[in-house]
Amino acid sequence: MTTNSENLLSVDNLSVRYGSGKKAFVAVSDIQLEIAPGETLGLVGESGSGKSTIGKAILGLEKAHTGSIRFLGRDITHHSLKERKSSATELRVVFQDPYSSLNPDMTIGETLIEPLRINSVAKDVAWAKAREVLTKVGLPADSVDRLPRNFSGGQRQRIAIARALIVDPKLIVLDEPVSALDLSTQAQVLNLLADLAKSEDVGFLFIAHDLDVVRFLSDRIVVLYKGRIMEVGPADAVVTNPLHPYTKSLIAAAPVPRPAEQAERRKQWLELQERKNAATSLFSVQVSRESVGCPYYNRCSISIERCATEMPELRQIGESKAACHLA
Repeated sequence: MTTNSENLLSVDNLSVRYGSGKKAFVAVSDIQLEIAPGETLGLVGESGSGKSTIGKAILGLEKAHTGSIRFLGRDITHHSLKERKSSATELRVVFQDPYSSLNPDMTIGETLIEPLRINSVAKDVAWAKAREVLTKVGLPADSVDRLPRNFSGGQRQRIAIARALIVDPKLIVLDEPVSALDLSTQAQVLNLLADLAKSEDVGFLFIAHDLDVVRFLSDRIVVLYKGRIMEVGPADAVVTNPLHPYTKSLIAAAPVPRPAEQAERRKQWLELQERKNAATSLFSVQVSRESVGCPYYNRCSISIERCATEMPELRQIGESKAACHLA
């Protein structure tokens, strides 16, 4: 991949492993992605696909085995936590659990101004900024004087978003930010993030397992399976015209509130399962993250023997790219 110096973030051939030797587990392999200023990139896949591992590697919470991570033109791949302090205000994160992400003994204001005070921002300026950013996320300014226990899960997640925004970052990693919330609260937080994406000069890496949720917020989508990219492209193209069998399976399995559409998705899902079972009975080669073949081979409805022995290249097909020999 050619790195564009104008990208906020460029990840090139990233792999992350846990353990060493024969016991090493490849969490993600050959990951290439980029995020432009103000862009929202969605990272989607089922549990264990490596989504959060990629986010943690970008944040420096996991070590890259190979590859590079460039942020604002700087190579931060192997930066220590001390070295990363220089970019701490430009690269922020919102985690999944809104309950454990806030110190229960600190007021909301004390939590919000902490990064500003570390950067020597005057106390009165920091408190004014805290009230301003709370208003941006739809909470009253006087929330600064209250403790986290006084807020609901959705409100706490708004506070976590405010904490990320308060230092005017360039990129925020959103790691499953709505999955711990009920559906109505999810919708409110997603609408908030969509508004912020338009009004703030900030890019988002939005990590989630629900393709419809990712589509709502993202400009582009990366689909992951077993630590590898299966498909990447504009959000609408990936959802309405999926190229990879795995993407099609994700869409067919996702529930929707419209009965006719749900019935059609159910029919498509059953057809995919029938074709998958027929294809699986033909071949017995086991494919894993470490294998040379496609990691989706054993679950694929259209796989052929070549899929078990040759890793498909991520190639351009129309608006999107797909790692599939038969796409």
